[in-house]
Amino acid sequence: MWQGVSLSFKLVMNRSLRERRSNLILALDFPHNGLPHLLSQSMKILKKTYPHVCAVKINHHLVLPLGLFNGVQKIIQFAHNQGLPTIMDCKINDIGSTNRVITEYYYEAGFDAVIANPFVGWDEGMQPVFEVARQMGKGVILLVYMSHKGAGEGYGQTVFNAETKKQVLQYRVFAEKALSWNADGAVVGATYPDKIREVHAVLGDNVPIYSPGIGAQGGDVDLAMKAGARYLIVGRTVMLATDPVETLKDIKKVAQRYLED
Repeated sequence: MWQGVSLSFKLVMNRSLRERRSNLILALDFPHNGLPHLLSQSMKILKKTYPHVCAVKINHHLVLPLGLFNGVQKIIQFAHNQGLPTIMDCKINDIGSTNRVITEYYYEAGFDAVIANPFVGWDEGMQPVFEVARQMGKGVILLVYMSHKGAGEGYGQTVFNAETKKQVLQYRVFAEKALSWNADGAVVGATYPDKIREVHAVLGDNVPIYSPGIGAQGGDVDLAMKAGARYLIVGRTVMLATDPVETLKDIKKVAQRYLED
């Protein structure tokens, strides 16, 4: 049963990982295929797979069709009843006043952390997100390098650092921001183990790396874990599998080799 204790999100996630011996986060990402019973289908898979994951991630795949407080909140409550933290993958990316409202609504619905995009900067950008998170005892995970093929067009571009007067890769700037802003996590796609390794060199153990893209996008568990990923996000590979539980257990078995005793 979720106790709602006052721990930082980093500690909540670490405790969940150790108690369950799993670093897998289930992404409830259903495709738009006209499922008439989206909520029941989501709950069905979650009820089967929750013993094998350490958290649940929800995206617009469910929030848009189900609604935040009437539909998705039921999934959040079930996850919490099983002791699982919940993450909203909303990729917050707007001006500060809007970011604040977005953050407040998702936290009020019960989410334990949100994913946000550091492209908007700190002043009148990310600052309100972190302020709300700290006030409410929640987490903020920053995008550093996404998992899709076109990620390099934005996150991989070379930019001019006004402070150092040097050119630097965008994702390295974001990694440094995740560290200086004391983010609760940094997203780096499992499809780019070289980027995981570089970002981990910047973050160390201070900010854990969350790696999406396992399976369906070509991300490899061994390569991601060896490079420094702490948590692996699995979505379509499990959600669309003939046997979601066995698929998840197979991934977990590989990932467990890298977990500390």
